[in-house]
Amino acid sequence: MWRFLAGVVSALLLVGAGLFLWKGSARSGEDAVSPAPTPSLIQPAPLAMPPSADRDRETKRFDRYDKDRDEQVTRDEYLASRQKAFAKLDTDHDRRLSFDEWSAKTAGKFTKADADGSKTLSREEFATTRAKRAEKPRCDCSGDTN
Repeated sequence: MWRFLAGVVSALLLVGAGLFLWKGSARSGEDAVSPAPTPSLIQPAPLAMPPSADRDRETKRFDRYDKDRDEQVTRDEYLASRQKAFAKLDTDHDRRLSFDEWSAKTAGKFTKADADGSKTLSREEFATTRAKRAEKPRCDCSGDTN
């Protein structure tokens, strides 16, 4: 127990000495640094504007949320899309989302994929549940223009 306390005390002394030396070296360099401007002269940094493509996308996104076009997005406007999504899932309209309501789309997808009605999915049946994604056109990068 005494060794533990001695270790803690010595660690605290080392940290204190390090801070003392660090503060001392910072003071010696103060003379070379110009004084900070007074708070009344400090200008707020301008907000960084995103590149033009991002700015256009952000403008469109802001406009989608700003339903009353007052150039302000309120909390209700910001959460409106979530409330609509919740209302679609809350089929019994009790403002509570049960597991069955939450998983209804997935359960329906399972039932549709279970072609033989066995309540299990084979590899072939499972493959039908894959998300449909738009295929990106492949680039002909061969450089051959003929």
